[in-house]
Amino acid sequence: MKTMHLLEGLEFHDKNPNSEPLHVDRNGRVLRFMLKPGQSITEHSAPSSPFYVVMLKGQGMFAGGDGKEQQLGPNSLLVFDLGENHVIRALDEELVFVGFLQGVPGTRPGKVGGKMARQRK
Repeated sequence: MKTMHLLEGLEFHDKNPNSEPLHVDRNGRVLRFMLKPGQSITEHSAPSSPFYVVMLKGQGMFAGGDGKEQQLGPNSLLVFDLGENHVIRALDEELVFVGFLQGVPGTRPGKVGGKMARQRK
């Protein structure tokens, strides 16, 4: 079993949001996102998987395929359908969330990556 404290070792970038792969294998991908106040992730989609988001810290505005923004914070769960466009914007505090994707097209069988894979066992 591998474990990680999700609010430790956070790395925020001044210019752009930071996305950090925590675990990657052929079955899926776990990414941690860190945004400074006012930063945003422009409209995009995950064409090969639904995108599941668990909010950890801060408040942000999230919009899905319908374009309607919702303010969400810690302990919120968001589910974007496969290929659904979405936009994310941090409000007036640091925003941290974890995203989960199913399957990773092009990942070599047996290849495991991400921050957790680099930690000592």
